Amino acid sequence: MLEVLVSLGIFLLLIIPTSEMLIHSFRYNAIIWEQLKTQNDGRRALREVVDIVRKAESSSLGAYSVVAASNYDLTIYSNIDKDSYREKVRFWLDGTTLKKNIIKPGGNPLGYSDAGITTELAHDAVNIAKSIPLFVYYDENFTGTQASLTTPIDVTKVRMIKIDLELEKDPTETPVPLRVESMAQIRNLKTN
Repeated sequence: MLEVLVSLGIFLLLIIPTSEMLIHSFRYNAIIWEQLKTQNDGRRALREVVDIVRKAESSSLGAYSVVAASNYDLTIYSNIDKDSYREKVRFWLDGTTLKKNIIKPGGNPLGYSDAGITTELAHDAVNIAKSIPLFVYYDENFTGTQASLTTPIDVTKVRMIKIDLELEKDPTETPVPLRVESMAQIRNLKTN
């Protein structure tokens, strides 16, 4: 009987740390997979914003290519679907969700309605909560060290836009927020 108790005790001494290690590894595995998913979502959203911003040009009615610019909101005209018209595209943070709205011109006379197709590009953005601007704007003199344009933004001076998206699924579990950023120069406004 004593031998059975001793062997049971040894078994428990081995199984308890092993089971705790397995439980922790499953938790960490879930966190890592969630971070990878967030990273992929962030990169995909950033790539889409950068591609559209680079193609910004005058509207189909002749209006300037940048309509509105603020820390968390950007509206431009860009031909995103290869037809002869330029769509009005708006990117903005709605709480923790990065959204995109596309308005195609239409009607006679041609015009842009207030309605459009809205899609969600990324979730769990913490830019507003952490006071990190999603969009930072630079003029034609930007070489990498100049200060950004100050708010309110004069849209006629915007030539380069930095997109800085910070994502965090669960602040209590993830070690650090994921930050994806890129610069996009509006090619049709390039003067140098």
